[in-house]
Amino acid sequence: MLQKILFWTSTGILTLIMLFSVYNYFFNHQMVADFYVAMGYPTYLIYPLAIAKILGLVAIWGNFSKSLKEWAYAGFFFNTVLAFFAHVMISDGQHIGAVIAFVAVIISYFMGKMVRP
Repeated sequence: MLQKILFWTSTGILTLIMLFSVYNYFFNHQMVADFYVAMGYPTYLIYPLAIAKILGLVAIWGNFSKSLKEWAYAGFFFNTVLAFFAHVMISDGQHIGAVIAFVAVIISYFMGKMVRP
């Protein structure tokens, strides 16, 4: 029972964080583009990354294919790790969101293996 609660809570938190970033990518594009420039990332990554996040959430929630789910979790893992280090490197103090998302990815992944094999 605790495993199910941890899985659904962490997956919900991960979903909220990713949807919040997708919302900002589409509707606050200039603000996000300014952050990307400050971090040294090209701005043409914004829309493809937003679409990849949506597809990753669909793969996790849909539970259609084990390999798609693995790729989605891998993508979220690398995204959160790179986001953390990008925020730390420019010292903007916004790395906590990446840490929370990283913890949610890890818990969701391992609890999901137990709850939804």
